[in-house]
Amino acid sequence: MEQRSLAGRPVSVVGLGAWQIGGGDWGEVASDDALALIDAAVESGVSFVDTADVYGDGRSERLIGTWLAAHPGAGVMVATKMGRRVEQKVENYSPGAMRSWNDRSRENLGVDTLDLVQLHCPPTGLYATDAVFEDLDAMVAEGRMRAYGVSVETCDEALAAIARPNVASVQIILNALRHKPLEQVLPAAAAAGVGVIARVPLASGLLSGRYDESTTFDARDHRGYNRHGEAFDVGETFSGVPYELGLQAVRALAPAVPDGVTTAQFALRWILDQPGVTTVIPGARNRAQALANASAADVAPLGPAALDLVREVYDSVVRDAVHERW
Repeated sequence: MEQRSLAGRPVSVVGLGAWQIGGGDWGEVASDDALALIDAAVESGVSFVDTADVYGDGRSERLIGTWLAAHPGAGVMVATKMGRRVEQKVENYSPGAMRSWNDRSRENLGVDTLDLVQLHCPPTGLYATDAVFEDLDAMVAEGRMRAYGVSVETCDEALAAIARPNVASVQIILNALRHKPLEQVLPAAAAAGVGVIARVPLASGLLSGRYDESTTFDARDHRGYNRHGEAFDVGETFSGVPYELGLQAVRALAPAVPDGVTTAQFALRWILDQPGVTTVIPGARNRAQALANASAADVAPLGPAALDLVREVYDSVVRDAVHERW
């Protein structure tokens, strides 16, 4: 699989997002199924896995740690996130708190030094707080982690993070229904040498093309209980696009999907074709999904007609619902 540089290391252009294997917000995934899908992803060339300390209250990290212990020297870069275990106030990002979160993630993953630690959509005021970033630098110097980045909700937050001298990566929602990062974030990241991790690439499954008006979701699945931001930022659920509007957009994109390519693979390929993107992190609940996602890297770059249609559908169907909010 094609490799791009992230925090000084080569990573696969298609990674693995591990929110789903934490359970809870996506329904349950059995441990054996979780380990099998990691196997499938890595066998397909995936060398980047993204998780967080709150996914399943650490279950995602622990499963990845189990896999790492069974595959020493696999060459997989694991990124985790920290900060969502407390009320989102800047003062809660203290040196002691961050080291406590770091210790817990290192224990869960079974490593002495974490590859990449991202602040997990922290409060906006944190980006102007020098002390937090100085402490992150100190944690790197202490050998707790090799590099750090920030997962953000908005483009303005991404630009503030990119302006920080030692931020190695920015993780942001980018997909065929969320285009705003193309305008300033991706060019700024490329100019600064900051990696871009594209998350929610399939708009919580909307861009798989498998859903319709009759689709229902498990009561524990955020796609049922967070459609209006009841539990966390609504942008994390269907990318903030109202469900019925998203269905309309996906149907309008269908003519651009090449023969032999799934709608999901088309959507992932679109992200990979955007200059400045380092890796995209689709999630999976089983081995088949992991294999299908990884194969998007083999899809040929999209042609001008397909790219134009994606832009036209965005502008005409979803732009007004999402563009200015994030």
